[in-house]
Amino acid sequence: MPQYVFSYFPVKALGECVRLLLAYGGQEFEDKRVAFETEWPEMKPKTAFGQLPILEIDGKQYAQSVAISRYLGRKYGIAGADDEEAFEIDQNIDFVNDIRSKAATAHYENDPEVKAKKQETLVKDVYPLLLPKLNAIIEKNDGHIAAGKLTWGDFYFAGLFDYLKVMLQMPDLEAKYPAFKKLIDNVYSLPKVKAYADAAPKTDF
Repeated sequence: MPQYVFSYFPVKALGECVRLLLAYGGQEFEDKRVAFETEWPEMKPKTAFGQLPILEIDGKQYAQSVAISRYLGRKYGIAGADDEEAFEIDQNIDFVNDIRSKAATAHYENDPEVKAKKQETLVKDVYPLLLPKLNAIIEKNDGHIAAGKLTWGDFYFAGLFDYLKVMLQMPDLEAKYPAFKKLIDNVYSLPKVKAYADAAPKTDF
């Protein structure tokens, strides 16, 4: 049986989707949570792109959270029934990441005044356009990101969600957009995923 090692920081953020997918697939894996201050500087030069997450399969490294998630989706039969469904999943996950990228412009800004202005613009002009569109997509797909059924895209969104709330500065995001909660519940109610989540270290994002 192949040996799987998943390396990411001790948070959910861009890594939890992979952990959830591995749990869903019943794959035993080493959940390596890399300490940012002490372990990461030594590990960083040894990674493919100088960043995490990394999934090692029998010692071979694979990187990028979306690519890893898509691979596991294909492996576990939840990547879409045809090219068009796969296309729809990719499209909608790209849209999720567009929202995350816009949020990052404010979240990672170091100047407090600039940060506040960027956040104000996002809250006023950007999020009111994008978030209802995403909510409508999930509503249309009966609590899924695409194709009206469980796909790897659902795991990506569910794993990212707490991090997204922090970046958007919207701790009540699921209350404002109920379809988001429905999707998350659809993922975390899966027995193997629930077992993983119940046993996993608790993190804020």
